[in-house]
Amino acid sequence: MTEETIHVAIYDTWADWEAGYALAHLGSGDWQPDGRSYRIVTVAESLDPVTTKGGISLTPDITISELDPGESAMLILPGADSWLTGSNMSFVETAREFLDAGVPVAAICGATIGLARGGLLNDIDHTSNAPQILESPAYTGHDRYRNELAVRDGNLVTASATAPVEFARAIFDALEFYPEPTSANWYLFYGRQDEAGFFGLMAGMAHAE
Repeated sequence: MTEETIHVAIYDTWADWEAGYALAHLGSGDWQPDGRSYRIVTVAESLDPVTTKGGISLTPDITISELDPGESAMLILPGADSWLTGSNMSFVETAREFLDAGVPVAAICGATIGLARGGLLNDIDHTSNAPQILESPAYTGHDRYRNELAVRDGNLVTASATAPVEFARAIFDALEFYPEPTSANWYLFYGRQDEAGFFGLMAGMAHAE
């Protein structure tokens, strides 16, 4: 099977937990009946190491100038304190290029602020930590705001910082990563903390064998 690539943006104060569930499962292929997984490639504005919110040092794989939507299955934009100061806006323009090319983009927490400032949320259903934080001169999408943990509309996924599990499931669904029964059981276990989901996942793997 040809390995596809997921690109994830990294920058100082990158929120460690927000893309954790998604990246761990996409990269490892856990609970994937056919063994499918993605190559995870980190992208930054330069190749200088960045420090996450949790104090972990990450060295980018490539720079944003090397990023081509045609070579990617999805761009993931986690939150960071740096979004609040107007940083990382080069990734907003990259997100625009991805969406124009029909390649999915997933943004959570502060990254949704950046997308709002870039006018990318005006004509699409979306969510964030709260509607008030999206206010900017370029944002006119008030009527498309949804008070939900995660929202998927077309090729765009948005989510609140409190919803890394829901963010991950929306990403999986956008990529058609799991069959529907597996996706439902995955969320039952990780999102609802219901052991029935674990046994459903195990049964799915046994059936695949």
